[in-house]
Amino acid sequence: MHAWDSAAPMQAPLGYRIGRRLEEYGLLMRLDRPIGIWLLLWPTLWALWVAGNGRPDPKILVVFVLGTIVMRSAGCIINDFVDRNVDPHVRRTRERPLAARRVSVTEAFLLFALLCAIALWLVTRLNAVTLRLACVGAALTISYPFFKRFFALPQLYLALAFSWGVPMAFAALLGTLPRVTWTMFLASVIWVAVYDTLYAMVDREDDLKIGVRSSAIVFADMDRVIIGILQLMMLLALVLMGRSLHFGNMYLAGLLAAAVLFAYQQWLIRAREPQACLRAFLNNHYVGMSIFIGIAFEYIYRTP
Repeated sequence: MHAWDSAAPMQAPLGYRIGRRLEEYGLLMRLDRPIGIWLLLWPTLWALWVAGNGRPDPKILVVFVLGTIVMRSAGCIINDFVDRNVDPHVRRTRERPLAARRVSVTEAFLLFALLCAIALWLVTRLNAVTLRLACVGAALTISYPFFKRFFALPQLYLALAFSWGVPMAFAALLGTLPRVTWTMFLASVIWVAVYDTLYAMVDREDDLKIGVRSSAIVFADMDRVIIGILQLMMLLALVLMGRSLHFGNMYLAGLLAAAVLFAYQQWLIRAREPQACLRAFLNNHYVGMSIFIGIAFEYIYRTP
């Protein structure tokens, strides 16, 4: 601990105080935990590569990557704002900046507004169809935290928000939404429901005590079976997508790797131990990566 940490706040140098505020803002936006960015980004990258025939427009790619980071950060802020009086009662979340009162509500609101303004500027670089879809995506992101108060399966609602980059990517590159868009969107929705249920299993005991709803609670002792069924459904949707795109062995190898990772996740959660469930959740980063590599290699090695 730095000597200034134990001193009165106004005794510390201005630069130090500014640095501490920026550090808290980074924690509020979860920049220290990029797993959420990757999980949000992978389906968007799948869509950009398919819609761009393996060569997405660099400008659009940059806009989507930056937009993903910004909107994920904004989503974390609005989530923590809504949960600021609940998070102190959950072991995993009690040290979040808003829950621990290290960041004020006003600061959080101003940072959220700034991120939304940046996101709006980014999406105005794209076409009108994408802009309209972005408005829907923003509504899903902002409304999600409130659904946890009354909707029994908030993970499903989050899945819609986290997968909305798929139709946006197709719209940005093609100006339309071909049938494959919705097959990929369905696969992404199922996948998000899978990994966010794993995430909810970490907090199940705390959520039961404080009355927060989650799919982990609804599924109860059928959680592993239902997760397994959803994993199979996600892979089936991706197989159908690959067939419609005439993908070959490279893509199938990516799906096989994802299937192996799903089996590993089932092994991890066999005893429903919270830390093992968290590891299973984090492992989904490699699922998204495997599928993307399979898609990318299809275009790299595809014969003209």
